[in-house]
Amino acid sequence: MRKLSVFTNISLDGYFEGPEQDLSAFKNDFEAFPSEPGEQAGALLFGRKTYEMMKFWATPQAAEMAPEVARFMNQAYKYVASHTSFDPGWERVTVIGPDVAAAVRQLKEQPGGAIMIFGSNELVVSLLGEGLIDELQIVVNPLAFGQGNPLFKGLQGKVDFTLKETRPFKSGAVMLTYTPVK
Repeated sequence: MRKLSVFTNISLDGYFEGPEQDLSAFKNDFEAFPSEPGEQAGALLFGRKTYEMMKFWATPQAAEMAPEVARFMNQAYKYVASHTSFDPGWERVTVIGPDVAAAVRQLKEQPGGAIMIFGSNELVVSLLGEGLIDELQIVVNPLAFGQGNPLFKGLQGKVDFTLKETRPFKSGAVMLTYTPVK
């Protein structure tokens, strides 16, 4: 069975985005991503809002800024959870829904590498509630927003986690890797 992992940024005060959906203060710790092809995700899964932001990686600006990341993002197979169909406007994309949990269960049963979710807090919350998340990689950034959208906003019940790894970065951010207790 494929592993479903989450990678997300938060502030020290627990927000995955600042006021007015601000993400600009988060550092781009590209060293957090594996450089060896065998360690990279086999597929990416996004919520619709995050997907719209991620299409940036298809631009020439992205290829110039971080060519390895842009190449990976463009070559990776991508799934977008959406309750309505739409034209994705990017290569190698499949829109899944309306029963996202059932579709994700099917994806996890297919052969292939891990499935990685970037951001997509609403999607993560719904999949945590279904017991489908296998790992969380949370990058805690050295900043405080004071207000914004908290991580796991909308979670309906308690979920316990086990800390598996901590990894500091040059920026001062720290990645905490957790697994949900089943």
